Amino acid sequence: MSLINKKEFNKADFNLEYFLGGTSMLNFVITSDFDLIKLSNDGITKGSLEVLISHLGVSRKAFAEDILNISVKTIERKKADHKFDKRTSSHIIEIAKVLEHAFRVFETEEKVQLWLSTPNSSLNNLKPIDIFNTPTGLHMVNSILGRIEEGVFS
Repeated sequence: MSLINKKEFNKADFNLEYFLGGTSMLNFVITSDFDLIKLSNDGITKGSLEVLISHLGVSRKAFAEDILNISVKTIERKKADHKFDKRTSSHIIEIAKVLEHAFRVFETEEKVQLWLSTPNSSLNNLKPIDIFNTPTGLHMVNSILGRIEEGVFS
């Protein structure tokens, strides 16, 4: 049973660090947006990316090619400690932030994955995961999550 499916659920346990593999994988604690800039500049490891992908419910191939625009073969050849460039790292961090927000709203991995993979009328009937490939798409998904959180039909 994964930590995310435990019965006593605490939203604070499922923060950005959790979705990127925890402080041991990141090698520091995120306390501010400046830490996210540092993390982007230093680079997200392949290991952190693998953890994030496991929570999204999509294949490595779909995530790499459809969201990051990187060949899955390129990612598979890299070692777990390989770091991505700052642009790719920043994109990965923004996806993790949206995932963290989605988890706060839906509270279980299954519900998050279902919502991300279901066409949404507020997104012109696109699936939220389908627009994770751009900052604008991530912003739109995050905005809809905020509306759901506030009880606005979305």
